Amino acid sequence: LCFFQLYGYCYQDSNDIPDTLTTITELGSPLEMIQLLQTSWEDRFRICLSLVRLLHYLAHSPLGSVTLLDFRPRQFVIVDGELKVTDLDDASVEESSCTSNSDCFMEFPARNFTLPCSVEGRCQNMNEKRNLYNAYRFFFTYLLPHSAPSSLKPLLDKIVNATGNHNKYVICTEYLALVLSPSPSVNSEFTQKCVKSANTQYRRVPEAFIPDENYRCWPSYHHKGCLLSVFDVNEAIEICDSYSQCKAFVLTNQTTWTGRQLVFFKMASNHIVPDPDKITYVKVTD
Repeated sequence: LCFFQLYGYCYQDSNDIPDTLTTITELGSPLEMIQLLQTSWEDRFRICLSLVRLLHYLAHSPLGSVTLLDFRPRQFVIVDGELKVTDLDDASVEESSCTSNSDCFMEFPARNFTLPCSVEGRCQNMNEKRNLYNAYRFFFTYLLPHSAPSSLKPLLDKIVNATGNHNKYVICTEYLALVLSPSPSVNSEFTQKCVKSANTQYRRVPEAFIPDENYRCWPSYHHKGCLLSVFDVNEAIEICDSYSQCKAFVLTNQTTWTGRQLVFFKMASNHIVPDPDKITYVKVTD
């Protein structure tokens, strides 16, 4: 669900505090953009995916097309990695009336748009396009391209550019929901361009783990080490080759929400211990 869940409420009218309404809702974390930019791309991808679901619902709600007039990060919270709306005070189902295209003028800090006026005297899709542009300027432009997988960057650039340009409005919320879905075809694109290094060889050590020899990298799922997600061994090799301090990596049996495998990258392999749930790859040096 795209909205904050209300579990219950209590209405109390007392002499001290008249007309008191107490609500019980699910627990969420405030959305802090700086903190989000420090998380992995997959976590930010998940937030954008939940935002796409929200855009689709707002455009096709039972009440008609709904716009959030105050579409800002402070109106959202994070619940179990998903983005949810907490404040609907500024929601509106009214499409602006018009007599000409000039009446359908949308003004934003960075740019302005003029939409067509329909024969019914309503600005066409103004609610949906206002939501989409606000999603672009507050969320997509920061969360999607930043440290994204190289194989997805052309597609993500297309999405960000299209959502930010209403004069060339070619991507609707249904298309966004399709291309940003965690399907196997999209997941495979994470590593379409990953290839084994022709100059580096790795020795495979099954059922083994390197407990120490950590170094920090960004973004990492572990604050004291370099723990990243990969599609397969080929991508892990490419990542290890890209770090000068990386001399080995360990495949774990843990996966992210998209099914990518978590891998520890290590700066040495001096101390290897048995572990039935892990596989270690050690860089072979001359």
